[in-house]
Amino acid sequence: MRRATVAPADPGLAELAPDQRVRRLELTVTRRLNGLLHGQYRGLLPGPGSEPAGSREYRPGEDEVRRMDWAVTARTGVPHVRQIDSDRELTTWLLVDGSASMEFGTAELDKRELAVAAVAAVGFLTAGVGNRLGAQVLRADGVRRFPARSGRTHLLTLLRTLLAAPRPTAPGDRPGWRPPDLADGLDALHRIANRRGLVVVVSDFLDGLPDDPAQPAPWERTLRRLAVRHQVLAIEVTDPRELELPDVGLITLMDPETGRRREVCTSDRRLRERYAEAAAAQRDQIHQSLRRSGATHLPLRTDGDWSADIVRHVHAQRRLATAPVAPVRGGVA
Repeated sequence: MRRATVAPADPGLAELAPDQRVRRLELTVTRRLNGLLHGQYRGLLPGPGSEPAGSREYRPGEDEVRRMDWAVTARTGVPHVRQIDSDRELTTWLLVDGSASMEFGTAELDKRELAVAAVAAVGFLTAGVGNRLGAQVLRADGVRRFPARSGRTHLLTLLRTLLAAPRPTAPGDRPGWRPPDLADGLDALHRIANRRGLVVVVSDFLDGLPDDPAQPAPWERTLRRLAVRHQVLAIEVTDPRELELPDVGLITLMDPETGRRREVCTSDRRLRERYAEAAAAQRDQIHQSLRRSGATHLPLRTDGDWSADIVRHVHAQRRLATAPVAPVRGGVA
């Protein structure tokens, strides 16, 4: 199923100047996430870190096998994983998808604006003395790079640049030019993210999905390589019209990457059902790819409360990181 443009997003933030939108985002993040902006640097994921902090019982489906504590496992006969304390200085690398498919939305925000909101949340959650934030932004004209730096001014500059970035040109305006895709951005990020830290990828993850769900996505391999060294958070941005079609009669769908158009009669109930089934299968394909890669998955929707979704995710990750060690059966660990 191809990405499609149905209708423009509600203006909302789009009518404000970049500086005004940045200020609104900052207020939203600091007010809604205020209780999470303090304490240890365990905001978005457990860790990252390198200092041992004991062991706890292995949780199938949640824990990575590479974190197994084999000594405790052998002594107790029960699988255990190592726990680690976060490093005192954190380097966070962002990869932000600014491709044509992100220029779509039918709710209060479009996908691009929601991506910027996610970047703002990540930036303020990981802010701290000595912490640094770097970013790479995929755009139709190439990759825009921001070196890893600390400070509020650096974060606000990144947000203003994202909001003021030029919209992708129409397909075919630059013959022979292939805009960078998600796999390109991940490869570049893998080359520069040398120190262990946090990697956050903000995208719809639709780039190059194969028709066969059994085949891996082209970006999956590099994402898995990043997850070996870093804590990886994949923020998936979606719009409700990508999941189901409304019954609004005859509409024109367009693939923003190629410019191909197709007229569709949405009054056909069976067509809408097939569209919803294909969309659900596509999202499941993305979820499976992210899971195989070892990334933590945070889905956000343009018609949802993104700040509440982030708060719930952070609380869930903190509960996972601070869960007490289960009693050891048959002995003392």
